[in-house]
Order: sequence, then structure tokens, then C-alpha cells
Amino acid sequence: MYYLYILHSQKDNNFYTGTTSDLKRRLKEHNTGKNFSTAPRRPFKLIYYEAYLLKEDAEAREKYLKTSMGRRVIRKQLSNYLEGVSRAII
Repeated sequence: MYYLYILHSQKDNNFYTGTTSDLKRRLKEHNTGKNFSTAPRRPFKLIYYEAYLLKEDAEAREKYLKTSMGRRVIRKQLSNYLEGVSRAII
């Protein structure tokens, strides 16, 4: 199984999208600073994931979600969560 995931940085309120074959391990790596690009932005909360049988499908979905149309789609899907986040930082 392969996973597309979205993390929410509790530090700077940004989001990170990635893929992995081990979701628990990958979240732990992000939160312990083992990922160079996300270490300064930790801690992270897993807010969304999708499961795929093929790695290529998970990677294709990640690539799509990083486009402007993909960002719009995921924002709509996560709208309740995002509204709660924006209320919490105001």
C-alpha cells in the first residue's frame, strides 16, 4: 500500500504533501526532524491521507494536488478543517 498524505504544520500553519509506503514511520520522521525540508516547521499533524495499491498512482495524485486546480479541490474537501484552523489563529 502507498499513501498520499497532507500534514499541517502546527508551527507556521503551512501544509506539506507527500507520499510514502509507511504512513506512521513517515509522520514520525517529519516530527523528529529527520526530513531536512520540514524540520524547521515541526510539529506536524496528519490531516488527510489516501491509500493506493501502486506507488505511481500515489505520486500522480501528489503531483496533481500540487497544481492550482488540485489545491482548489483539496481546499474544498478539507474546508471544515481549514475553517477551524483559520478561526484558531485569528
